[in-house]
Amino acid sequence: MEQGIKVTDPEKLMLLYERFRDVCWVEKEVWKEIFMPREVSAGPVRTNVQDRYEVRIKDPMIEQVIESNISYGVAALGAVIHEHRAHISFIKKPS
Repeated sequence: MEQGIKVTDPEKLMLLYERFRDVCWVEKEVWKEIFMPREVSAGPVRTNVQDRYEVRIKDPMIEQVIESNISYGVAALGAVIHEHRAHISFIKKPS
């Protein structure tokens, strides 16, 4: 069983942190899995195909802080995610 690949590219991480923030904001809870449109380097793009990412938060206290900031709005949620981004990682799941 494959574990997946940890995302380390700074540009991709920025997009994943934003997506994580948006999903948590809309769903009003911390999600451990998010989806992003699949990156295609050539050829036609299928918009219904998405990559899955596991969200790993190293410290349960940080997860609680993120959860408690959801009710303060998307800006507060984004700020707390940014503040604790060193403890949040994304693992791209195999297709």
